[in-house]
Amino acid sequence: MPLSVSVALCTHNGAAFVTEQLLSILNQSRPPAEIVVSDDNSTDDTLDVIDRVWSAWRADHPAVTVAVRILRNPVALGVTANFEQAIAACTGDLIALSDQDDVWHADRLAKIAAVFERRPQLALLHTDARLVDSDGHPLGVTLLNTLRVSSADRYAVHSGSAIDALLRRNIVTGATLVLRRDLAARARPFPAEWVHDEWLAIVAAATGTVDLLEEPLVDYRQHDGNQIGASSLDAAGRLGRLTAPRTARNARLLARARVLQERSVALRPRPSADVLGRINAKLAHERMRSGLPASRLRRLPPVFRAWSAGDYSRFGLGLPDVLRDLTQPV
Repeated sequence: MPLSVSVALCTHNGAAFVTEQLLSILNQSRPPAEIVVSDDNSTDDTLDVIDRVWSAWRADHPAVTVAVRILRNPVALGVTANFEQAIAACTGDLIALSDQDDVWHADRLAKIAAVFERRPQLALLHTDARLVDSDGHPLGVTLLNTLRVSSADRYAVHSGSAIDALLRRNIVTGATLVLRRDLAARARPFPAEWVHDEWLAIVAAATGTVDLLEEPLVDYRQHDGNQIGASSLDAAGRLGRLTAPRTARNARLLARARVLQERSVALRPRPSADVLGRINAKLAHERMRSGLPASRLRRLPPVFRAWSAGDYSRFGLGLPDVLRDLTQPV
């Protein structure tokens, strides 16, 4: 049976770009059954724009049935909580996440839904994206390449071991992902320590199957108003990471690992003993990193032990994280 698709579209002061995004969703070759718009207390005319675009499109397409529901937040919830609200309101078999400022390729939903229909065990599928500027002009790079997603990470995902890649770092971007509704149910409530796409991905990998479609199906717009955009990983950015204070970042990584460990034992279906063991080891690694002394010289023995044991490669970026831990100021 064909799977029904809901779109969780989150907005906040998105009047400048939401017309293009909404039309790209409505004009899919396989239209969604519904679009749930969760507006996070916009102070511009985002909702008026959505209403005008939707009304005009509906008048021009009387034979196509797409339901549009709008949730209005009187107080801003923030990105993660707003997406959680939108996802919870969706009723489709599949839920596609949508930012307000991107543009979907016309066959995005058709290609992704077909993969889910062929693979009943698939919990979450994410794709590549083409990076474009504020005017929609291609920047000549894709999201996966910009994020330096390695061949090892891609192999881990394709071979059914996405948990290995995701315990190193997140490689799943919300604007590119589609999930089954039952995954959303077991991932809720979303913890404040995690961003929504990272949390959905790690829960999916711990309890089911995640895969990657290495095809750009979204134009991922980069502009000054991005709440979450593609990270800059150029040489200057890497140097900045080595000289940035380490305390807040390591505390955040430890908090995330702790929440994951606490929640993982209650997930259903229950993660395998092997996956739970890796999650526990990830927590131990982040405890070590967070507890490193202020003296760089005294950091050498524990960092060397973890490096020799392979922990920096299993639970991080390897040598770059070693250098971080040895050089970053407190």
